[in-house]
Amino acid sequence: MSIILYGLEKCETCKKARKWLERQKIAHSFIDYRDEPVDATTLKLWAKAVGGWQSLVNRSGTTWRNLMPARKSPGSDAEWLLLIREYPALVRRPVTLLDDGSVHLGFTDNLFKQLFK
Repeated sequence: MSIILYGLEKCETCKKARKWLERQKIAHSFIDYRDEPVDATTLKLWAKAVGGWQSLVNRSGTTWRNLMPARKSPGSDAEWLLLIREYPALVRRPVTLLDDGSVHLGFTDNLFKQLFK
C-alpha cells in the first residue's frame, strides 16, 4: 500500500499522524505542501473527494480567523485556489491519500485504525 501524507512539517497533528504510522510500521511518505505546493488540479480533486472547499479548508484555525472578512467568501474555484496558494495552512491537516484514490482529512487514532485495519 502506498500512503502519502500531505501537511506541514511543524504541524502537531501531522507529527502525531506520522508517529502513529511509524509505530504501526506502516510505510508512508510525507510531503510538506509549503515546500512542495500542491497543484490546482490536485486541490480541486481533493475538494471534490471530501465534499467541497468548505470541508477541505480548516475554518476554525488561526489562519482563517485572521483573514480579512472579504477573503472568507471565495466565490469560485479560482478564488479558493488563490487563497490556498497564499495561505497553505488553510488546508486541513494531514491530507492522507491511499492507493485506492481516497482522500482523508485530519488525524485521530480511530480514523487511522479504520483506514489501516
